[in-house]
Amino acid sequence: MDEQALLGLNPNADADFRQRALAYFEQLKISQDAWQVCAEALAQSIYSDDHIKFFCFQVLEHQIKFKYSELTEVQQQLIRETLITWLQAQMLNPQPEKTFIRNKAAQVFALLFVTEYLTKWPKFFFDILSVVDLNPRGVDMYLRILMAVDAELVDRDVVHTSEEARRNTLLKDTMREQCIPSLVESWYQILQNYQYNNSELTCQCLEVVGAYVSWIDLNLIANERFINMLLGHMSVEVLREEACDCLFEIVNKGMDPIDKTKLVESLCQVLQSAGLFSIDQEDDVDFLARFSKLVNGMGQALIASWTKLIKNGDMKSAQDTLQAIEAKVALMLQLLIHEDDDISSNIIGFCYDYLHILKQLSALSDQQKANVEAIMLAVMKKLTYDEEYNFENEGEDEAMFVEYRKQLKLLLDRLAQVSPELLLASVRRVFNTTLQNWQTTRFMEVEVAIRLLYMLAEALPVSHGAHFSGDVTKATALQDMMRTLVTSGVSAYQHTSVTLEFFETVVRYEKFFAVEPQHIPTVLMAFLDHRGLRHTSPKVRSRTAYLFSRFVKSLNKQMNPFIEDVLNRIQDLMELSPPENGYQALLSSDDQLFIYETAGVLIVNSEYSAERKQVLMRNLLTPLMEKFKVLLEKLMMAQDEDRQMALADCLNHAVGFASRTSKAFSNKQTVKQCGCSEVYLDCLQTFLPALSCPLQKEVLRSGVRTFLHRMIICLEEEVLPFIPSASEHMLKDCEAKDLQEFIPLINQITAKFKTQVSPFLQQMFMPLLHAIFEVLLLPAEENDQSAALEKQMLRRSYFAFLQTVTGSGMSEVIANQGAENVERVLFTVIQGAVDYPDPIAQKTCFIILSKLVELWGGKDGPVGFADFVYKHIVPACFLAPLKQTFDLADAQTVLALSECAVTLKTIHLKR
Repeated sequence: MDEQALLGLNPNADADFRQRALAYFEQLKISQDAWQVCAEALAQSIYSDDHIKFFCFQVLEHQIKFKYSELTEVQQQLIRETLITWLQAQMLNPQPEKTFIRNKAAQVFALLFVTEYLTKWPKFFFDILSVVDLNPRGVDMYLRILMAVDAELVDRDVVHTSEEARRNTLLKDTMREQCIPSLVESWYQILQNYQYNNSELTCQCLEVVGAYVSWIDLNLIANERFINMLLGHMSVEVLREEACDCLFEIVNKGMDPIDKTKLVESLCQVLQSAGLFSIDQEDDVDFLARFSKLVNGMGQALIASWTKLIKNGDMKSAQDTLQAIEAKVALMLQLLIHEDDDISSNIIGFCYDYLHILKQLSALSDQQKANVEAIMLAVMKKLTYDEEYNFENEGEDEAMFVEYRKQLKLLLDRLAQVSPELLLASVRRVFNTTLQNWQTTRFMEVEVAIRLLYMLAEALPVSHGAHFSGDVTKATALQDMMRTLVTSGVSAYQHTSVTLEFFETVVRYEKFFAVEPQHIPTVLMAFLDHRGLRHTSPKVRSRTAYLFSRFVKSLNKQMNPFIEDVLNRIQDLMELSPPENGYQALLSSDDQLFIYETAGVLIVNSEYSAERKQVLMRNLLTPLMEKFKVLLEKLMMAQDEDRQMALADCLNHAVGFASRTSKAFSNKQTVKQCGCSEVYLDCLQTFLPALSCPLQKEVLRSGVRTFLHRMIICLEEEVLPFIPSASEHMLKDCEAKDLQEFIPLINQITAKFKTQVSPFLQQMFMPLLHAIFEVLLLPAEENDQSAALEKQMLRRSYFAFLQTVTGSGMSEVIANQGAENVERVLFTVIQGAVDYPDPIAQKTCFIILSKLVELWGGKDGPVGFADFVYKHIVPACFLAPLKQTFDLADAQTVLALSECAVTLKTIHLKR
């Protein structure tokens, strides 16, 4: 072997050596006999370097996986012998191999097993067992090989072809017939031999039993001698976690419901008599997390049995099973309420399914009602943040708690289905008690009290948030709690979690303010002062900006008395902060978008006259326009790249803010009716010059383009005079991405104004096409994926443009481009339908072709089009589906095929 190249296998080797080692590996993989060199190296222990040994196994692995059938009988025998020789050496070596080498060797053994067990090596396991006997190193390898075989045969994460799945089923069937009883016997011997003096091997063996139990005959394991041994392990500290997992797998095994109930019950009896149900005396949380998973498995297994028995109509057995379930509830509650969230989280499945059973029962016993209440109290307690939660810098632990809270929310929703009255009463009690003394209560308790009120909105669902009408008891309870929330002064609590929960809840129950509008000013002040938009925490300010915009939108007409006051109070929050003043704005530009939208909504939805609305809108937008002009001049003169970027971003924000105010208009309140057209036309005139700025083109164009999209919707035909010059600027020296984003704008104009813009389209049709073709013809590097993707997206946009033009009844735009250009366009569509393996574009191309046939395919169509139909369109309809790349397993391709058929049908009808 190339010793120099092998040096590069060491992780600490420099890049050149590593590169050389990789190249050498590729070379050995394709070489005819390199595997033999590696096999010899392993069998004779030629190399002591771990990385070289690993490398040799990789070469063998590649040979077995991809080129095994090319080997002769003798060569295949050599591989078998090499592995057995290597295995024998493991028991004599002074030091065991590193774990990563043992795992790789086990994978190679497993690959060979899958390849040879059914044909050449039926004694695979017996040969290995005869070599390893009870030698600890040999047993270690044997167990690793078993786990690798299980991974090959039943690992759910590996996607198998149907051929491999069939092969795996046959392998498992053959193993069950020929060797599984012997393997199980060997596991029993290993466990018996090593349970007191080698915990590592015992745990490994328990893992193997747990893995195989899912697909072998359960009676081989679920019998007295095995179960007694496993239960013995449950009281040995170093073994009990693995024993727990092993019992979980046994309980999880699919079987007859009555047998399953018996199995679980007998296990429970033994575990209980061993004192394992006394949770409060156990302080090993890792073990309790596994134990909780086991109890969860037992509970869910019993519930699955109950469901099957009910379905089969066996009421007597179902009743027995239900009693068995009820007997586990006390244990479940102990685990659910445990202070460790992992332990609690592991039992939630059982708890959830138990509530599902109660939901199906016609009446609940007193004990069941007590259980429901206990679960409810546990959920309320467990929802509470702990002292360690870091609100300012949320990391992995915090993310896990947020996930855990989501699980608890599901339990709360299920509780609401079982007993909505009880849930409402419990939440009301906790809420009122906490808010009466919020000044002296810890933040986490105040937060959870408000959080529970917030969660009720989803747990007790109604249509369109109508929580304050309908059911009187519920409406009164929620109304009382909301009144307490907004009048108690709790919004001033000095903790971000409480502040945020307050605002979230106020917005969730916005319908309350329709019933008691007198509280609106109190809540508005909370939003506008140091509790909300001016809070010291950026996180609170940011979230409040969004919630404030939702709150104002939902109150609509009820905001009338406060409009001007609110606009004055938010004025300083809307200032565009230019990069040079070093002033740290309270809100980020994203947050300011919500404030501008809110200001727009306040003005548009007000009861003011159109004149007054125009004045207010002008006051809102004029500062933006003035700043924009100044900043654009500064950008033209800026030399430094960073400064240019900062200025361009700021200009973009200004355009974005103006754009966002226009979201307030609707079909009922159009820009015209509010008298605001003139202000927005002024904005257009102010922003359009940015298109001709040679610096930071991408940023500026993108902002102005978005503004134009909005104005086409808001100003309608008043925007048309601005379109030609804007388009001209946007088509100047543009790249694929610019064009791709510009085309939707033209499509929007075409689809909206149709024949009104026909002259403009005819004039810019060829310039746009030339710009597109120029970009598509640019040479790109062969493996530049992003350039290829950009071209593909541009091609799609181009066809979408043609589809819009033809679909809007404006085919004359294409027809008037002169015969040569028309032909060129038509050929690009044929090419798109046949040559590019992009089903989305192909579908669009066939839509264009069938539309053109429909419009031009008659007797009075353009000269030569009939010829084109037969020479090019008809062949295209057959050539496209015949392409190798036309994959009918793909949904988009099926749609393309259907459009292709429509094209043929249209030709048939027109000709």
